[in-house]
Amino acid sequence: MKAMILAAGKGTRVQPLTHRLPKPMIPVIGKPVMEYLIEELANHGFNEIMINVSHQAHRIEEYFGDGRRWGVDIGYSFEGHIEKGEVVAEPIGSAGGIKRIQEFGNFFDDTALIICGDAIIDLDLTAAVRKHWQSGAKASIVTYEVDAEKVSDYGVVVCDEAGQITSFQEKPAVEDAQSNLVNTGIYFFEPEIVDLIPSGCAYDIGSELLPKVVELGLSFKAINLPFTWIDIGQLHDFWLTNQRLMRGEMRSIPIPGKEVRPQVWEGLNVNVDWDEVRVEGPVYIGSNTLIEPGCELIGPVWISHGCVIRSGARIRHSMVFEHTHLGPAANVDEAMVFGHRLVDKQGRRQDDAADDITWVGDARDPKLKS
Repeated sequence: MKAMILAAGKGTRVQPLTHRLPKPMIPVIGKPVMEYLIEELANHGFNEIMINVSHQAHRIEEYFGDGRRWGVDIGYSFEGHIEKGEVVAEPIGSAGGIKRIQEFGNFFDDTALIICGDAIIDLDLTAAVRKHWQSGAKASIVTYEVDAEKVSDYGVVVCDEAGQITSFQEKPAVEDAQSNLVNTGIYFFEPEIVDLIPSGCAYDIGSELLPKVVELGLSFKAINLPFTWIDIGQLHDFWLTNQRLMRGEMRSIPIPGKEVRPQVWEGLNVNVDWDEVRVEGPVYIGSNTLIEPGCELIGPVWISHGCVIRSGARIRHSMVFEHTHLGPAANVDEAMVFGHRLVDKQGRRQDDAADDITWVGDARDPKLKS
């Protein structure tokens, strides 16, 4: 079966992560978020996968290659151009990316799954596509029930008793919401839907294509199945995703490394004396990381590879990225450390300049080595 992963966005809402990575390559429990999707697609027989790429496209292409590691075939559609020898990203919208692929090689000649590349799911895709076929719909959206007070964070799907989608509401006020079913960015399209997308222009699925399907009165269904959906739309979502997964909310996603104490995992060649560190799991320490005696780690805590955490440092409910040096005065509480940047769990920078937080540095800097 065929699928397309939407991966061309710039990910501006998850900066500074996307300064050096495209959004689908953001690491979740040590692995790119899109890798979880590809594994899920492969498990359910979606073995022909097209990916539209734009921002830092080479990182996605180099990592996933032709897909053979996952038992699938992967192809890429680049959105951009070369200017003065430099690659310039030029996304053409989620639906525009579908149209470009179709016009190039007629990929969408049968039912196709379209899915955003920045979410983690454990959806039974086999059951979902079966529901789509049984309904006879030309298009289907996999929806997700959220608490009524959270609808203003999402695109709301409104449907009748038969599951026919009748309208959408984009982030409505709680009192105005007509439904608590939200759009997960997981779609099943028949070729007739792809034919509706205009050529040669930027075009969006959510704001343009889906309302067009409703306007034309085509069979358009909501698929509501129980599953876990973790969307990484903003930095807060990224922080929360790692917290949830480290707490074991998705048993299919294990913590890597070796469990050396209950809920404490190590990568290779870690330098730490656990009898001299206050630790409350879940905690993961990446390879070649030094944790000095007198540190405090209150999980969920993820510390990536090549880090140095000096005696007296305190880390609680946080993430520390690779090659970070935290000095004795470090106090990282419900936050994320990217190089010299400290970002709280809401995505707000806690430093106005690189030298404002003197206890953060690069562990590879020879001046910081004792």
